[in-house]
Amino acid sequence: MTAVDERGMTKYFEELEPPEGVKVELLRGVIVMMASPDIVHNMIVADVQDQIPRQRWSRLQTQDVDILDEASEPVPDLVVLPRDLLPESGRLLPCPSVTMVVEVVSKSSVHQDYVTKRSIYAAGKIPVYLVLDPIMAQCVLLTKPAGRGEDADYRSQEVIKFGDRLPLEALGIELDTSDFGTFPGVRPHRYP
Repeated sequence: MTAVDERGMTKYFEELEPPEGVKVELLRGVIVMMASPDIVHNMIVADVQDQIPRQRWSRLQTQDVDILDEASEPVPDLVVLPRDLLPESGRLLPCPSVTMVVEVVSKSSVHQDYVTKRSIYAAGKIPVYLVLDPIMAQCVLLTKPAGRGEDADYRSQEVIKFGDRLPLEALGIELDTSDFGTFPGVRPHRYP
């Protein structure tokens, strides 16, 4: 049997054909599969996308992002980048062109969204990481990425409850969170 390191997983991942309706990501050499999202999840993503001006920003759902110097190809729920930096084609968006990534927490993605992806996006120097959490009815805005690899993190963190307005200075907008839904009856967690 041949051993496969993290970089070898990248090649294997590129050739993987998941079943329909399954989201697949490569997170630090680990292939992660998730079922299709809940309606609450999809409506939150749509609400955020609708509030970001299309004239200036490309707003892409489930677009693979290439994190430099990482065996990671996360697939954020929403990726925002200036329209003039959008490549003409390709599966992977280079992380230096990305202004903001958005993840909506699901019952099975809490640790990934709050810990693993936080470090991965910070390592990729993505300026803004927005975690929208329908379990805790909160937004976690992370900015000022610093560090490398697994030690990377965001130096600034702001928590805002659903229903409050969230200034997104990098995009020049204020996000209205009043229509964001929640997951009823789901056990609370302790993040961020």
